[in-house]
Amino acid sequence: MDKIMQSRMDRGFYKYQEEYEQKALEVLRSGWYILGKEDEAFEKEFAEYVGTKYAVGLASGLDALWLAFRVLGIGKGDEVIVQGNTYIASVMGITINDATPVFVEPDQYYQIDADKIEEKITDKTKAILVVHLYGQAANMTKIQEICKKHNLKLVEDCAQSHGACHNGKMTGSFGDIGCFSFYPSKNMGAFGDAGAITTDDPELARLMKIYRNYGSEKRYYNMVVGANSRLDELQAGLLRVKLKHMAEITQEREKLAKRYTEGIDNPLVIKPTIAPNSTSVWHQYVLRVPGKRDDLKQYLEDNDIATIIHYPIPPHRSEAYGYLNMAEGSLPITGHYANEVISLPMYNGMTGEEQDKVIDCINAFGKIKQ
Repeated sequence: MDKIMQSRMDRGFYKYQEEYEQKALEVLRSGWYILGKEDEAFEKEFAEYVGTKYAVGLASGLDALWLAFRVLGIGKGDEVIVQGNTYIASVMGITINDATPVFVEPDQYYQIDADKIEEKITDKTKAILVVHLYGQAANMTKIQEICKKHNLKLVEDCAQSHGACHNGKMTGSFGDIGCFSFYPSKNMGAFGDAGAITTDDPELARLMKIYRNYGSEKRYYNMVVGANSRLDELQAGLLRVKLKHMAEITQEREKLAKRYTEGIDNPLVIKPTIAPNSTSVWHQYVLRVPGKRDDLKQYLEDNDIATIIHYPIPPHRSEAYGYLNMAEGSLPITGHYANEVISLPMYNGMTGEEQDKVIDCINAFGKIKQ
């Protein structure tokens, strides 16, 4: 057996190869490659999928984040609450606009702890950024209540949660703006960089279309200093193909996660659980291994099994955010998770034989090597 990769995208392509290639040729032969019929159709179909009135295609998930705060008018002197255990792009969406991130610890499900948000609210707080981490929906019922009570904007980072729901409602449909990445390794990945926002507000959708196109609604008439962040026709067309298969893609990942949960029985590891009233689309299957994470990672590597740590350095401890002057240990739960988490191989097209090897190696760990 070849080395088992932590993530791979080729099998997902081969499963629907004929449809992808047909669409690619269709777009290439159309002679129209930016902001055309494919983008318009994708925006309509994706909004329907998420359950919002509007979607706007963008060049990346990071652009979705920073442009979201830009169109909401959040900037210098404003604070945005965000969880500590996220990818740095979430925080960059805030700081690119000169706003200040205020970090909240995660709960046992790795989502922002809704019970710890209000203690961080000040008169400078203007928004909450919720990151639906690893593919699981956060506790949006309580977070929406907090936003309403304190008159705060709500932005969702749905880069890992395409299709995940809380109380039957899909991530990306709770907030003022939902931000999506379609980076190739995502559950709904494109074949290059791509992103989108979702919203029910027609004015926010209009502004986003202006900002993504150099700040221009009409050619050569620039309302604001915008960005070049357009979802190209090829990626939009290929995403339309994948969107048709999202239910099947999600079901397969749910089966993989269930197999891991039922098969792994090593007491040295802590398996993930799903919060009440929420679902997970299992973008990652993340174990915690207190005190022995690095040993397990090396053991699996020695057995030709690749893993990834999401994320070894929390944003508040990164060099980029040294100016925040947050001492080590200031977010102890975030720190513990960073030292304990490990993401197992998880991808569409993973075989039973491959998953059996991962499970068997994890269960053998500790019996062979302490």
